[in-house]
Amino acid sequence: MRKKIVAGNWKMNKTLPEAEQLIKELLNKINTEQKVEVIIAPAFVNLPLAVELTQNSDIEVAAQNMHFEDAGAYTGEVSADMLKAIGVEQVILGHSERRAYFNETDEVLKKKAHKAYEKSMTNIFCVGEQLDDRKAGKHFDVVKSQLQKALFDLPLQAYKKIIIAYEPVWAIGTGETATPEQAQEMHAFIRETLAKKYGQDLANNVRILYGGSVKPGNAADIFSQPDVDGGLIGGASLKAGDFDAIVEAAKKL
Repeated sequence: MRKKIVAGNWKMNKTLPEAEQLIKELLNKINTEQKVEVIIAPAFVNLPLAVELTQNSDIEVAAQNMHFEDAGAYTGEVSADMLKAIGVEQVILGHSERRAYFNETDEVLKKKAHKAYEKSMTNIFCVGEQLDDRKAGKHFDVVKSQLQKALFDLPLQAYKKIIIAYEPVWAIGTGETATPEQAQEMHAFIRETLAKKYGQDLANNVRILYGGSVKPGNAADIFSQPDVDGGLIGGASLKAGDFDAIVEAAKKL
């Protein structure tokens, strides 16, 4: 049985003092009982503090992004080696906001995915369609293309450290949420797509998260779907009580 994951993407939120307060609140609340894997992804400047505070706890730390080169004249970027040097072993790649606002293409994300594999970092790789794609009935094609172009030349063993996050772009920060049935339909499709490329065993073991306005009130219904292995949480991860409630929902499944 695949262990559920609840990952909090803090995006560009929380100053250092605010991050410290939130992490301490989470540490006081969250007890996974080893039933759920909990990850938080603060901003780059807060990562060293997050790693320090979460040592010997049930909470893991991820970065929100990284560059595909090891070093060089890339002002404002952060490398995998820099992340690993401060104890960060996980990274979110391909988030829709990176694709939309920073023009990250499938080719760029392919390079980043290869670098994550090369550096043995866990890659939380995001895929998802725009509202226009869904209205046009192209949502399956879009997600399949994103997977194929960025991940499908990686070897099978790379998927030991790949987590897929399906995030319908129309449901991110809008208050809109895919229905549990819509989430299940796409997650099953992703698993089927992986099976056709790498085999059913791999597809059965890869964890696929749902991202898109997950809240305490809808988490249990979404997470109870057979192919939904947890969530990539945005706004609700910024409130300790809400995030803990989502973790508790995952624990009960």
